[in-house]
Amino acid sequence: MRKFILIAVAAVLGGCATGYQVAVMPRDTGKVYMGMAEDPGTGEGRMSITIENKTYNGTWVHTTPERTTGWLSGSFGFGVGRWGRHGWGTGGLITMDNPQGAEAKALLTAGDGTGMRCDLRTGQGFGGGTCRDDRGREYDVQLRPGPARG
Repeated sequence: MRKFILIAVAAVLGGCATGYQVAVMPRDTGKVYMGMAEDPGTGEGRMSITIENKTYNGTWVHTTPERTTGWLSGSFGFGVGRWGRHGWGTGGLITMDNPQGAEAKALLTAGDGTGMRCDLRTGQGFGGGTCRDDRGREYDVQLRPGPARG
């Protein structure tokens, strides 16, 4: 019974996270390597990419959000609403989409201590960007909706 409860809790928590399938292609070859990125909705998450039997693991963090919330202020005024009700108004809370999408920075390391840095941009469930490893090799990145665990 205890094992069943642990599996059920893991399934529920796993359902809270969305994810991306990560595809990277070095700029000096046409080979595509795969990985994954988790998005638990907190502005940061885990990411992993495997390139030629070397797995880079780490985290990504939003540096610019996909949406911005702010207070729209106007003049202080009096108005007549529906059914003749009167009231005072001063403004309201608004949310605007960033037309460029969200930006994120990922810092990944492999077991041998080498690293990879990625600049990513996402919006409406898809994204892309670039990564660069410690040797200076650059990779183009595609992000597609997919399983949170790869």
